[in-house]
Amino acid sequence: MQSDLFDRDHELFRESVRGFVDKHVVPHLEKWDADRLIDRETWLAAGRQGLLGLPVPEAYGGPGELDYRFRFVIQQEIARVGASALQSGFSTNDDIVLNYLLRHANEEQRQRWLPGFVTGETIGAIAMSEPAAGSDLRAIQTTAVADGDTWVINGSKTFITSGILADLVIVFAKTDSAAGSRGFSLFVVEDGTPGFSRGRKLDKLGLHAQDTAELFFEDVRIPKENLLGEVGSGFAYLMQSLPLERLGIGIAAQVSAEAVLGWTLDYVKERTAFGKRVGEFQGLGFTLAELQTAVEVSRAYIDRCVREHNAGTLTAVDAAKAKLWATELQGRVIDAGVQFHGGYGYMMEYPVAKAYIDARIQRIYGGTNEIMKEIIHRDLMKA
Repeated sequence: MQSDLFDRDHELFRESVRGFVDKHVVPHLEKWDADRLIDRETWLAAGRQGLLGLPVPEAYGGPGELDYRFRFVIQQEIARVGASALQSGFSTNDDIVLNYLLRHANEEQRQRWLPGFVTGETIGAIAMSEPAAGSDLRAIQTTAVADGDTWVINGSKTFITSGILADLVIVFAKTDSAAGSRGFSLFVVEDGTPGFSRGRKLDKLGLHAQDTAELFFEDVRIPKENLLGEVGSGFAYLMQSLPLERLGIGIAAQVSAEAVLGWTLDYVKERTAFGKRVGEFQGLGFTLAELQTAVEVSRAYIDRCVREHNAGTLTAVDAAKAKLWATELQGRVIDAGVQFHGGYGYMMEYPVAKAYIDARIQRIYGGTNEIMKEIIHRDLMKA
């Protein structure tokens, strides 16, 4: 697909990413799905290849690369082979957990936690959603109470991406029930902390290889040094970091749509019915023309958002638009792809079928698309 987003350095980086994907991803896709887990060796291999922790400063072992176009390249190459679960895990680490640490960790915390995000030795998770609190994070019940030189955390979280493998978890907890939006804070709970446990590995519709878990905190006592940022600023920190999370989801949707449309075009150009190629039937052809146009127009907006993120000007509203539009388009493209593959589109040996079940969550996590519409709507109604 035509795009002027990338320059020579990005294309050279793409060669490295593609080599990693072909060697360390493609041969293991079926096993990861069967195990419901991506093995740690894959993370370590990605670290050795220089694919993780790109924005980590050199002082902590990273390349200090703030150009998000390199992350875009990684997402493209992973989407090329339909490895959506790996993409989800990498994005959770680099676009979400690492983003919080880079924004709010103090010097001691940076030295302690950042190097592992570069090597692949540290897998992170963020624990926000609860059984009775999804998009409405003000309704969470998990609490953190100060006790001398420690904080004591109690509660439970669910739908936690990388919850099984996570070495550290950023926990969103209530610290003052009377303080409104200033009553929430962020804490880092490390693997092995007494009272911290993982529940079942959740059995999801799609993204089977992406481990997702319930987490439990029963009188989990962590040192004061594991408070991330300032007490009472947790909700504000979430609002600051959500644009990048939603841009990442939008990019994942865009590159998935591009990949699936490519697979579908290849199929309808080869498959014949009633004496001609399937792609030559006008009804199907018009749908493909509409989808190709929509994907190209969508790509132009996504590219713009990436440039704005690099410049530090991406707004929460524009990120919401990117997430809303691209994920809805992804659903349309993949549904058409399954339909145009006929019976084979329903067979899991075809990547379009796997893409179909993997994509449905895109319109839910990172804030449901209904929430995205509300964000955009409120912006439109400003005086």
